[in-house]
Amino acid sequence: MVNAELILSDLEIVEKRIEKTGRMAKSGEKKYVFEYELLKKIRDELVKGVLLKNMELSEEEKAAANQFFLISGKPVLYVANVDEDDIGKNISDMPAVEELHQYASSENSDVVVVSARIEEELLQLEPSERELFMKELGISASGMDRLIKTCYRLLGLISFITIKLPEIRAWTVKEGTRAPEAAGKIHSDFQRGFISVDVIDYDTLISIGSFIKAKEKGLVRREGKDYIMKDGDIALFKFNV
Repeated sequence: MVNAELILSDLEIVEKRIEKTGRMAKSGEKKYVFEYELLKKIRDELVKGVLLKNMELSEEEKAAANQFFLISGKPVLYVANVDEDDIGKNISDMPAVEELHQYASSENSDVVVVSARIEEELLQLEPSERELFMKELGISASGMDRLIKTCYRLLGLISFITIKLPEIRAWTVKEGTRAPEAAGKIHSDFQRGFISVDVIDYDTLISIGSFIKAKEKGLVRREGKDYIMKDGDIALFKFNV
């Protein structure tokens, strides 16, 4: 039902764009002819009930289609809220969830299983108690953490961390972002006067205990403007303006 509404909404947009682009394509200009033919192709697939994200398009067509801002081209995530007694079970032991997985798989979508009741209980616990509770349940991460990580992956996002005590802050950027652009997320001066960035991954820093000790052990890397930020990087930017 939801997919049908997405398709109908996209069809309305595509039909209007076909009419407008068709007039411009009469000039014979290559880009308008290409867009016109692509729009007709997308329209025909939408009529068949195919979501944009599942259409067989070339890389050039995909890049052009992204400029149409069609809803059915966006990633879809299903969240299954299950009974607290079902947390930790195999999917095969939960028929309704297994059926949802099969449906999601058929349209290249993801499923995250959570229990709202357990998530509520976890939020009320101290970190040490929370870890013990999850261990008893047989889960390594909370449903909220898994939901956030899945959303980030679907959207092509990562987070890097900066530390300026007493503040520790995470910054969200697109996957593939280079160090100067990441620095600009903090402040435009950081990007404009970027010199270098000292980085260490989160897990290594936690195991060592401090940034200073990690630096003494040679575990902190100095990277330049071509460095591509990684998810979980702890970053110290150097700049001059």
